[in-house]
Amino acid sequence: MDRNFFLFAVIATAATASLCSSESLASPHSTERDGDPLIRQVVDDGDVNRLPLGAEHHFSLFKRRFGKSYASEEEHNRRFKIFKANMRRAQRHQSFDPSAVHGVTQFADLTPFEFRKAFLGLRGHRLRLPVDTNAAPILPTENLPTDFDWRERGAVTPVKNQGSCGSCWSFSTTGALEGANFLATGELVSLSEQQLVDCDHECDPDEADSCDSGCNGGLMNSAFEYTLKAGGLMREEDYPYTGTDRGTCKFDKSKIAASVANFSVVPLDEDQIAANLVKNGPLAIAINAVFMQTYIGGVSCPFICSKRLDHGVLLVGYGSAGYAPIRMRDKDYWIIKNSWGENWGENGYYRICKGRNICGVDSMVSTVAAVRIGDTSIAAAAAGQ
Repeated sequence: MDRNFFLFAVIATAATASLCSSESLASPHSTERDGDPLIRQVVDDGDVNRLPLGAEHHFSLFKRRFGKSYASEEEHNRRFKIFKANMRRAQRHQSFDPSAVHGVTQFADLTPFEFRKAFLGLRGHRLRLPVDTNAAPILPTENLPTDFDWRERGAVTPVKNQGSCGSCWSFSTTGALEGANFLATGELVSLSEQQLVDCDHECDPDEADSCDSGCNGGLMNSAFEYTLKAGGLMREEDYPYTGTDRGTCKFDKSKIAASVANFSVVPLDEDQIAANLVKNGPLAIAINAVFMQTYIGGVSCPFICSKRLDHGVLLVGYGSAGYAPIRMRDKDYWIIKNSWGENWGENGYYRICKGRNICGVDSMVSTVAAVRIGDTSIAAAAAGQ
């Protein structure tokens, strides 16, 4: 890549937007909203102070857009130093991932440790069949569609925001069950992540540190196990999300909105993952999120990415028209729903290359089936009713 290359793009800003804002951008490449454009810039020589408007100006725009304020001048200066380091990090990400766009996100004043602690939350990293979990049956793959997207078929709720709580696993779990419940009942119902955060303490007996632990992380398969045993999940509106794990469990069995019939693990095979996605609805998956901290848009296809899984997300579709300039051709990709609000990424979504298990995206994939209308005996038996 040319060492003198500068990438400039303009995205929307909002003077009072906060980390938990769900107000969507028109597109990941939209123009300014209120007169103060935030410049997405990646500088290949790594010197953020050589940006045309200066690092201080871009830090000011960052603070305005994301509603950032700091308690002291010392804290302000520390965050500014971290901001500049993250711009250099975005530059490195851009060089390793040229088919995507990297730059300023709402996480630009956080250290990598702070980012992982507050916005990820997957516990346990062994790539194996979880205890008491069945392997998904092998499905035919001959006639899979070239492109597929459950958002276009009504099975995906709007993008949610986990806030500063490591509860990604709960959003991945609810997203998969929301889709399965839609397929079973024809009704799209937003389900309660807070129920999982407050009430689910299911553990994997083979891995001592992998109990579901609210804002301190969890696993989707353990959450499915809890949901199966509890009888189901309540609606979001009946048990709303608070972004903390300091409350007591308020689960009300009389208000269950969706129940798990069974769940299973999909093999590490992209055709099988696609077939299960098309047949069974959105899938709960895990990924390494290192490139997501600086992601703005495009198809992420990094040359090097760890497969150490640390983030739970929802696979909702796939496509074949993601142009990868470094490869001079279109690149197949997965469509992933994240839980960091609509102001992150492509209106809350992430596209990542298919084909090489990049960032471990194919390594931990689960499918869930919901109880159909009139078939409440399964849920009742699981809950011991």
